[in-house]
Amino acid sequence: MSRTVNVHGTAIVIGTTGLIFVGPSGSGKTAAALHCIGRAGSRGLFSALVADDQVMVSLADTSVIARHPSTIAGLAEVRGAAIVSVPSISGAILSHAIGLVRPPFSERLAPEGEEYELMPGQRLPLTRLPIDDGFDCFERLLHLLPILAQN
Repeated sequence: MSRTVNVHGTAIVIGTTGLIFVGPSGSGKTAAALHCIGRAGSRGLFSALVADDQVMVSLADTSVIARHPSTIAGLAEVRGAAIVSVPSISGAILSHAIGLVRPPFSERLAPEGEEYELMPGQRLPLTRLPIDDGFDCFERLLHLLPILAQN
């Protein structure tokens, strides 16, 4: 039986692709994830929240599975405003970690093959997503992960 680790992040699914937004508290993980859910839905793509703030991550064979704790199922914190209900699913297979970066950017380009360690020995490809006021997170994410538009 696989060990489950509580990862600080926000997990969503777009189409059939599971993503986990990672970074420190207050970095914009939930805001970016909710923006992507809304924009994907407006394009006719299936999109849903898996978990916000606490993502229960485990392994099933070679797949990384994200689930929500039952106490926060379907809920997301809009920082400074409220806890809101969001269309959600109970779990998803994660394929990418999304790391948020804000200007000024320390590097022009992210290192190739960058990964994020979710738990000891288990890594996901890391995609850096530039965010700032007025940025369309989902449009940028589509350019960085075009597979999302094919789901």
